Amino acid sequence: MIFYSTKTADLKASLEEAVFNSLPPDNGLYMPESIPTISKEFLADIENKSFKEIAIEVTTTLLGSEITRSEIESIIDRAYDFEAPVVKITPNDYVLELFHGPSMAFKDFGARFMAAIMSYFLQRSEKEIRILVATSGDTGGAVAQGFYKVPGISVTILYPSGKVSDIQEKQLTTLGHNVTAIEVDGTFDDCQRLVKEAFLDPELSAKYNLASANSINIARLIPQSFYYFAAYAQLKKLGKPLVISVPSGNFGNLSAGILAYRMGLPIEHFIAATNVNNAVPRYLESGSYEPLPSIETISNAMDVGSPSNFVRLTRFFGDDWNAINEKVSGAFFNDEQTQKAMREVFGNANYVMCPHTAVAYRGLQEYRKKTNSDFTGVFLSTAHPAKFIDLVEETLGKSIDVPERLKSLLDIEKVSIKMKPEFSEFKSLLMSELN
Repeated sequence: MIFYSTKTADLKASLEEAVFNSLPPDNGLYMPESIPTISKEFLADIENKSFKEIAIEVTTTLLGSEITRSEIESIIDRAYDFEAPVVKITPNDYVLELFHGPSMAFKDFGARFMAAIMSYFLQRSEKEIRILVATSGDTGGAVAQGFYKVPGISVTILYPSGKVSDIQEKQLTTLGHNVTAIEVDGTFDDCQRLVKEAFLDPELSAKYNLASANSINIARLIPQSFYYFAAYAQLKKLGKPLVISVPSGNFGNLSAGILAYRMGLPIEHFIAATNVNNAVPRYLESGSYEPLPSIETISNAMDVGSPSNFVRLTRFFGDDWNAINEKVSGAFFNDEQTQKAMREVFGNANYVMCPHTAVAYRGLQEYRKKTNSDFTGVFLSTAHPAKFIDLVEETLGKSIDVPERLKSLLDIEKVSIKMKPEFSEFKSLLMSELN
């Protein structure tokens, strides 16, 4: 598969180049030059396929010209020992649980695939690389787990100080070994900016083979399409159109859903559900894209004022605002509305949601009221609610169970390097060889 830069169409890259370079030299994003269609025969029998079988078929369809099917099977087998189940909430609404991986967040799907495919390429080339990643919450933990002790790879994670939950912070600051956490006195947008500047710095590029594990990397986007196919497989028997509400921050998750749709997955409509960091819902309403500084909310992983993947989202539709609006609706909610949704679903269905999941639920319900049409609704649950235990328990007025893999982190001391959101300081840290 050949990839091109969203800024310079003539700037092309192979899969391996796109995975390891992360960003094109012109600071655009890599997009597939063409999108192959999943076979109709596979879709006709998809309800009888396992998650791994679906992942293998999607990956082979996309990347089969560069990696053999047997090698793809090995990559998928290494990456996934967990599922993406749908759970019934109402007769017409289902939640797609994406928190059954090691870090208990949806980012595991992308991070573990990326670690496996990078390891595959590194074994062939005998190179070493340094991963740089900015996190607003769950990416850091997933990347830390996915790349922990992977030979030939060191990881540097930047996160905004005081703006991630305690458990999220412990997940990315307690592993050590080849994983270093940098605590930035700023916002996620600051962290993301520092990572992007690092990739464009000639001195750093000369010293390291730099790569990103953020959703700007195409190797994160591709595997996130798997669970859209998996959701369809589990709900196909209902025989209704499928509408999917996606809690959105940097918009990699929704872009992956659009990729699945462009490959032929019959999704009727998508809902881009955000908190008050609503640049994309405002764009979908007005046609004008105006990113703003991020605002802190209880759904912190979505506190992104300038989503990196916005350009991918529009490019999938040929940058045609009318075409996007036919397939994607926007919705945004404040903290009070988010907590109200958490209480509503717990009261009606005895189901506990994290705040990001609650935003997606609200988006689905709003769309159902507006359209008054008959469809099967799916909203994505992107993290286990125990990762936000203080907020969830305060909102619901009750204690919730904490899985042992999260509970065990609470007594471990965090290790992080604190810094101001200034590139000169970040560059000095990198040049000093952190790990």
